[in-house]
Amino acid sequence: MLLLALLTICSYFIFPQQSKLSKSVNIISEYIASEAFITLKTEIGDLKAADSIYIQSINNSSGDYSEALLALTFATVPYKEVPIQIPLLNTIINYPLISASDSIFSVKNKNLPRYIFFDSPGDSYGDKDKLAHFFGSAYISFASNIFDLGNPIGYFVEVFEESFKVQSFVDDRDLMTNQLGNTFGSLLKLNKNIMPSQILILRTLTNFSFNL
Repeated sequence: MLLLALLTICSYFIFPQQSKLSKSVNIISEYIASEAFITLKTEIGDLKAADSIYIQSINNSSGDYSEALLALTFATVPYKEVPIQIPLLNTIINYPLISASDSIFSVKNKNLPRYIFFDSPGDSYGDKDKLAHFFGSAYISFASNIFDLGNPIGYFVEVFEESFKVQSFVDDRDLMTNQLGNTFGSLLKLNKNIMPSQILILRTLTNFSFNL
């Protein structure tokens, strides 16, 4: 829910479609859609491939980690619109998100890392939606000074879910991924060398330790 709120708010209030963010989303999406990425993912696996997407975004943003994390959130979302129920009117609208062109978007979605956890579904979709949860939560955690009640945008994020009913099914695995993203964003403030895979793998390690 918070992820969709963040996506919608940023799409409408902060960044126009031809903004720097939009260009960054296109660059990252084109990278994920590339043959080079497919080859790399085959060689190193989905978890490490997520690191390569992250590194690509950091390089593209010239080391601006907030910008890189936000661009990653949009670039890894596997859908173009957010269905939102408008209060009082009881009307659902499909709000467009910042995304790549249809052709790039389709190939990007096909190539997104999907087996990032030990229990990722074994079908063709797997956990493709989890990277957006991870990077979105990391962005909020890393740029936490933006999201305070004294800031109008921060306040809107806080009340968005109460005012607008974003239509999205949230399960325990979504919440778990959000927590991992929060951890990554917090640690990134202290150590810029940390990689997403080092945090994402914690779920697997924790599960195995409990079962020993």
